[in-house]
Amino acid sequence: MILAWLEARVTGNRDQGGVTVFVSVCVVVLIGIIGVAVDGGGKMRATERADHIAGEAARAGGQAIDPAAAISGESIVVRPLDAVAAAQAYLRSVGATGTVGVSADGKTLTVHTTGTYATKFLPVVGIGSMPVSGHGTATLLHGVTAPE
Repeated sequence: MILAWLEARVTGNRDQGGVTVFVSVCVVVLIGIIGVAVDGGGKMRATERADHIAGEAARAGGQAIDPAAAISGESIVVRPLDAVAAAQAYLRSVGATGTVGVSADGKTLTVHTTGTYATKFLPVVGIGSMPVSGHGTATLLHGVTAPE
């Protein structure tokens, strides 16, 4: 005890406060790791939502089949303008934006959505938002025993 007191007197307490700096650095690093985990998970959820919205928009557009061609038995295809309008209407109803495409044969709709994820922890390091995108496709199938 006396030896430690004498050593502290001789060295001038140079180590005093060293633990505080170490703990401060560790806390900042841990908050950064938690931030990456939380915001990384948040971006994954936002991407899953964008994919879901794109898929639902493609399905909504797929409901706009051409009734004249379907009733006559000619073919089961969508009306391109109506399909795009229906998919865009769905996107607007959920507050999303995206592009809708119809294949040349009128049987496949493709929807791409875009958006952003507002970060919770990462604004501290200058990352306020991250872009997210989704992709969905719907293909028209019909048949009694198996899809044609």
